[in-house]
Amino acid sequence: MNDAKSTILQAASELFLEGGTSALSVRAISKRAGVSTIGIYSHFKGKQGILDQLYIEGFEKVFAAMDVLKSAKGPRETILQGVSGYLDVADKYEAHYRLIFGESDAGYSPSDEARAMAGKAFKMLVDVSSLILPENTTLAKKQRIALEIWAFVHGYVSLKHHAISTLISPEEWNTLALNALSTHIDAIIAKHPR
Repeated sequence: MNDAKSTILQAASELFLEGGTSALSVRAISKRAGVSTIGIYSHFKGKQGILDQLYIEGFEKVFAAMDVLKSAKGPRETILQGVSGYLDVADKYEAHYRLIFGESDAGYSPSDEARAMAGKAFKMLVDVSSLILPENTTLAKKQRIALEIWAFVHGYVSLKHHAISTLISPEEWNTLALNALSTHIDAIIAKHPR
């Protein structure tokens, strides 16, 4: 990606964190990025193109974080490694995370390419989550377990992003999430022995 595109996406990320999708007008993005509105239209074809690129990048980052299947670790530790990467993505790329997991507006509909990347990331989560299940587990059951793990971790991320408690420091949130998820994984293993 060229420097102008990167600058535009960085500006859009910053504006999104400051005011959600309503802060993402082409004019505001161009002003923040120091480029003309024509430049934004030539690189991204407007706000929809910028949102799509952020959406795709967000799921690419989630996919890369969860891409731990070749890990030499055991199933439980591999899942925790993937989730740890997921938590890092949520921290480091907060604007992307918020966009792909629900803080977009009704006017934004992800493109087919963006939806395909979301599907690829979810498939990776299913594949990683399935490591703790018996091999003959149905796809539906594998997806359900992946959704359990995702909901569990997403809940921690949402609380951290929106309502950080005074009972725990922001740095401790990921450790808290991993410890709690570890207990949940043990319960799944006990319920579904391999």
